Amino acid sequence: MDETAILLQAIQDELDRFMDDRRLEFESISSDLAPIVDYTKDMLRGGKRFRALFCYWAWLGYLDDRSIAQSDQALGSIVKICAALEMFHAAALVHDDLIDQSDTRRGKPAIHKKFESLHSQSNWAGAAERFGAAGAILVGDLMLSWSSELFGSALLDAPSREIEAACRDEFGRMRVEVMAGQYLDVLEENAAPGRPVSEAVARANRVMLYKTAKYSIEAPLLIGAAFAGAETGRRHALSSFAIPLGLAFQLRDDVLGVYGDPSVTGKPAGDDLREGKRTVLVGLTREVLEGKVGEMFDQMLTATDIGPDQIAVMQQTIIGTGALKKTETMIIELGNESLFALEDLEIEHEAKSMLKQLANMVMNRES
Repeated sequence: MDETAILLQAIQDELDRFMDDRRLEFESISSDLAPIVDYTKDMLRGGKRFRALFCYWAWLGYLDDRSIAQSDQALGSIVKICAALEMFHAAALVHDDLIDQSDTRRGKPAIHKKFESLHSQSNWAGAAERFGAAGAILVGDLMLSWSSELFGSALLDAPSREIEAACRDEFGRMRVEVMAGQYLDVLEENAAPGRPVSEAVARANRVMLYKTAKYSIEAPLLIGAAFAGAETGRRHALSSFAIPLGLAFQLRDDVLGVYGDPSVTGKPAGDDLREGKRTVLVGLTREVLEGKVGEMFDQMLTATDIGPDQIAVMQQTIIGTGALKKTETMIIELGNESLFALEDLEIEHEAKSMLKQLANMVMNRES
């Protein structure tokens, strides 16, 4: 097994061990709590682990003494930090799926749909949909708490108080920024029809900066570098690499959310359009559409029951306005900006090479 495969297995083992401990804890309270552990553990399997990988390679890249990476204690701590990031990400996905009313995640029922099915199959009183929403909120909240527990456990063996404080600062900032971005995303879906179309792209850019770019790429890199002991200035030089890559990451996600293959993405075709997402792709489209055509596009975007034919019309409209081509160009330009910035970073050679590979995977992914 190569280093990345060993790391990913170690992270999965850490998450599995953590959830097995939670199972014992919950079983001592009530057997009725078993679905919480089962659904969470299943949610923590799979995924691309981009956040964990960016964190790990930043840590290795900024270590002054590479021999530290061979220490069981240091390796155990960075694996826990990576596991905490994956736990936090999974929590965000649970809440995001509920907010967006997405029925699937990675080709399986979303957490709120699992609780819904549990309610229906058990013939319980009340509304299955309400039970599903409540279950997802609570699971997401638990996972947020557990991510902090894992992170705190990792920092018990931090090399110094200064490193511990720097890691906590970066982790705390990440949590605040992603929630701010999530709210701005929800706000835009509801407020956009009454706001100037000319500002749609700028608003979408702000959402993806905080909801995705900083949280998915920048924060894991900064946390990894902080745990390696990198000083503030040297650490934050990573942002010149992280931010454009994070924006490209979200733009690729936007394209996949409209044109992705369901068998690969695990989501229905055109899911972002069905959910009324106000992405840069949509903003670029609305800048071009005028009068009644623009109004019709908005009506379909805000409707809750559009079918395959309407999705197809919207997909073709986006292509016809040139918005898809512009977005693809932006992905390339942001990717190049990111890779140029990476070359200028003072970071260990192997880590730089691995970060370059990760960047290309982020920009060219199909799911």
